[in-house]
Amino acid sequence: MDETPITPPPHYRMEGFEHQRLCVLPRPLVDSALNTAGTRRLLVTDAGYFPQARGHRRVRPRGTVETVVLLCVAGRGTVTVAGEAHVLTPSTSIAISAGTPHSYESSDDDPWSIWWLHVRGTDAAELAAQTLGRQSPTTRLRSIDRVVALFDELVTVLERRLSPPQLLVASGIAWNLLTRIAADSILPGEGSALERAMRYLESRVDGNIQVAELAALVGMSPSHLSALFRQATGSGPAAFHTSLRMTHARNLLDTTSLSVREIATAVGYIDPLYFSRHFRRLHGVNPTSYRAQHKG
Repeated sequence: MDETPITPPPHYRMEGFEHQRLCVLPRPLVDSALNTAGTRRLLVTDAGYFPQARGHRRVRPRGTVETVVLLCVAGRGTVTVAGEAHVLTPSTSIAISAGTPHSYESSDDDPWSIWWLHVRGTDAAELAAQTLGRQSPTTRLRSIDRVVALFDELVTVLERRLSPPQLLVASGIAWNLLTRIAADSILPGEGSALERAMRYLESRVDGNIQVAELAALVGMSPSHLSALFRQATGSGPAAFHTSLRMTHARNLLDTTSLSVREIATAVGYIDPLYFSRHFRRLHGVNPTSYRAQHKG
């Protein structure tokens, strides 16, 4: 890891932290794993946990070859990425892309406790950087307990042994961990206007809702609401509602003996022929053919 030597300030801690956990792969093993099926796409090279890490500081003017992910679970600290400062507090995660200049430092008054990992591989940047719809390198996690459990499992795996099978298991855990963080950065927060709009559409799979009506219900403009839907789902409110209706239609086709006409009515289509055309356009087959397919 490329780091510029610095003169430690008086509070800078050179040794480890009490009860810390730390796993670092030997670099020859990293080189081998990056050329091995299963780990070449995502490989954890370093991971650990630093509790109450007073004096923890890193300065990397040229970044690192790995993507770095930090998760604060207590205390606070500051992470500066490409000149922009971000404060990390409990339940906040940050992803730093490979090659990006950065530094981070624990608060001296309220030192952070952090889980962290470094990853490399062909998919590391896509999973951890500002892709997948992210607007910021930081994420406020809603399900921190699940992410912490994955960090703990990951470090435990690497503490046992560093065999190729263990590295493969660690890659799978890291994939799950990073995608959970990415999803939390995209999906709407509990009680937000977007979340309330989604819940309303979920409760009205049998009706037709206009975007203007939906926007008024949650107190924002139609254009702003549509933009939020596109950011979170890749499409607008109407397409999201249609996907909910079609999900319900598939469930009814798979689990009931209702006729196509009855199912069309149940998901808000007055004309069963229009429903069938719409279903075929999305699924490639009509409802009757879909029901006849062998599944499972």
